[in-house]
Amino acid sequence: MAILPLLLCLLPLAPASSPPQPATPSPCPRRCRCQTQSLPLSVLCPGAGLLFVPPSLDRRAAELRLADNFIAAVRRRDLANMTGLLHLSLSRNTIRHVAAGAFADLRALRALHLDGNRLTSLSEGQLRGLVNLRHLILSNNQLVALAAGALDDCSETLEDLDLSYNNLEQLPWEALGRLGNVNTLGLDHNLLASVPAGAFSRLHKLARLDMTSNRLTTIPPDPLFSRLPLLARPRGSPASALVLAFGGNPLHCNCELVWLRRLAREDDLEACASPPALGGRYFWAVGEEEFVCEPPVVTHRSPPLAVPAGRPAALRCRAVGDPEPRVRWVSPQGRLLGNSSRARAFPNGTLELLVTEPGDGGIFTCIAANAAGEATAAVELTVGPPPPPQLANSTSCDPPRDGDPDALTPPSAASASAKAADTGPPTDRGVQVTEHGATAALVQWPDQRPIPGIRMYQIQYNSSADDILVYRMIPADSSSFLLTDLASGRTYDLCVLAVYEDSATGLTATRPVGCARFSTEPALRPCGAPHAPFLGGTMIIALGGVIVASVLVFIFVLLMRYKVHGGQPPGKAKTPAPVSSVCSQTNGALGPTPTPPAPEPTTPRAHTVVQLDCEPWGPGHEPVGP
Repeated sequence: MAILPLLLCLLPLAPASSPPQPATPSPCPRRCRCQTQSLPLSVLCPGAGLLFVPPSLDRRAAELRLADNFIAAVRRRDLANMTGLLHLSLSRNTIRHVAAGAFADLRALRALHLDGNRLTSLSEGQLRGLVNLRHLILSNNQLVALAAGALDDCSETLEDLDLSYNNLEQLPWEALGRLGNVNTLGLDHNLLASVPAGAFSRLHKLARLDMTSNRLTTIPPDPLFSRLPLLARPRGSPASALVLAFGGNPLHCNCELVWLRRLAREDDLEACASPPALGGRYFWAVGEEEFVCEPPVVTHRSPPLAVPAGRPAALRCRAVGDPEPRVRWVSPQGRLLGNSSRARAFPNGTLELLVTEPGDGGIFTCIAANAAGEATAAVELTVGPPPPPQLANSTSCDPPRDGDPDALTPPSAASASAKAADTGPPTDRGVQVTEHGATAALVQWPDQRPIPGIRMYQIQYNSSADDILVYRMIPADSSSFLLTDLASGRTYDLCVLAVYEDSATGLTATRPVGCARFSTEPALRPCGAPHAPFLGGTMIIALGGVIVASVLVFIFVLLMRYKVHGGQPPGKAKTPAPVSSVCSQTNGALGPTPTPPAPEPTTPRAHTVVQLDCEPWGPGHEPVGP
C-alpha cells in the first residue's frame, strides 16, 4: 500500500508526448544548390552535367533551374506533383521530346523556358495544364510545326511568346489571334513567306511585334497597325505605341505597301528587294508615288475544247501583272467555281472538271485580278458524244509539199476561215501573224512611236500544250519579229507589250499593243514509209524464219544419208557377222558343208546348176538333221 502513493507521485514526472515533426525534406540532388531554409523553395542545377531530370527533386519547390545541361527528354513523371512550381528553366539542353502531359501538374507555373533545344514540333498535349502560364520562350529550336491547339490552355493568360530562330514556314494564325493578353510576339528569323490579312486585329495589348529576317514580300494592312502609331525604336516611345520590326525581308515595293510607307517612322533600316527599279533602296526613302502596280494581262488561255460526256476537261488561264494576279473561273451559268466534288481550281489558274456532263458546255470566263485591276478571257467548252474510234496503224499520210516544210507560208482564205472557227474569238487587229510554218512564225504590229519615251517591245507567247511563258525583247524601232524554234501542230497565244518611261512618275511602265492566236503547221511524214517498230518486227520475223528453215533442211539431209547407208553412220564400212550356211542338194543329201575357198580363175565352161536350200549357221542356230 505504501508503494501506490509513491507511483502516483512519480506520474507527473513522466515526459509528455512530443508534438508531430514536419516531413523531412527531400535531399538536394547532387551538384545542385537548394534553398530550403525559407520560402519560396528553389532548386538550382545550371551546368551540372545532368543527363535527365533528377528524380529526387523537392516537390515543394517554387523555382527549378536546369539550364545548360544535357537533358534529352522530359518524361511524364519528371515533374509530377510539383503543383507549387512557378518558374521552370530548361534552356540550352538537348531536349528532343516532351511527353504529352509532362507539365500537366504545373497549374501554377508562370514562366517556361525551353529555348536552345532541339524540338521540331509542338503538339496539342505537350503544354496541357499550363493554365496560368505568362511567359513561353521557344526560341532557338528546330520547330517546323506548331499545332493549332498547342496554346489553348494558356491562350487567355500568355503575355510573352517567343518563337524566333526556328524553321517555321506556317503558323496557326487563328490560334495566335486568340492571344488577347499578349504584349510581345517574336516571330523573327523564321521562314514565313506570308501573313494573312487581319492576323493581329484582336491583339489589342500587343506592344512589340518582331518579324525580322523572314521571307515576307508584303505585309497586308491590319486594323492594329492603323490604330496605333508605329515606331521602330522602343526608347522614348509612348506606352501605347507598337514597336514593329520587319527588316531583313525581301520586300516587294509596289502599291500594296503604300499604307506602310505612309506611317511615321524614325529609322530607315528596311530596304526594297524588288522590283528591279527599286531594288536595294531604303524603304522609307522611296516616294509614295513610286509604289505602283501593273494591271493583269491574260497571256494564255485554252483554245476551244470538245470532250465527250463523262471525261475530264482542263481549262487553263495564265496572266501576268504586279502583284501576281489571282485567277478565278465563272461558269456559263454565272456561278463562281471552286473546289468541289466535280471541279478543282488550282493556284496556277487551271480549272479541272473531273467528270463532264452535257449541261457543262458553254463559255467559261477566266477573271485575273490584282490590286491594280482585272482582266477577263473566255474559254469555250463543248460536251458531246465520244468521237468515232480510230485505227491505231493507219496507213494514211500527208500529201507531199514542195520546198522546205518549215518555210513560212501565208495562210489561205479557206484555212484562215477554218482556223477562225476553231480558235473562237478573232485576234486583235493590232498584232497579226502574217506568215507561219511548222516551226516559225512572222509577227507584225503597228508602229507605236507616238508613245513618248518608248524603250522596247516585249513579246510574250505560250503554247496550248504547256504552261511555260516565253519572253522576247525587241528594239523600239522594230515592227515585226520572226519567231523560231516553235513546236509543230500547236496553238500559240501571243501578246505584244510596249515598254516605255512614264513621264509623270519617271518609272518604267508597259502598255499592251495587242494579242493574237495562231497555229503552226503539222509536221509532214513521207508516204509509204513504215514505222520503225513495224520495220524492226518484220526483220526479226524474217530472220527467225530463215534460221528455222535452215535447221529443218539440215535435219532432212542427215536423215537421208542415214537411210542410204543402212542405218550406219556415214563413213563406216558395214562389217557382216560370221555366218555359216547349211545347204542341201535337191536329191535329199543333207549335211553341213564348209564354205569352199575362193576358186581360182579358169576358162569358162559348162556348169551344172544345182539348187541348194541354205540356212544361216551361226550363233543361236543348230544344224538340221535328216
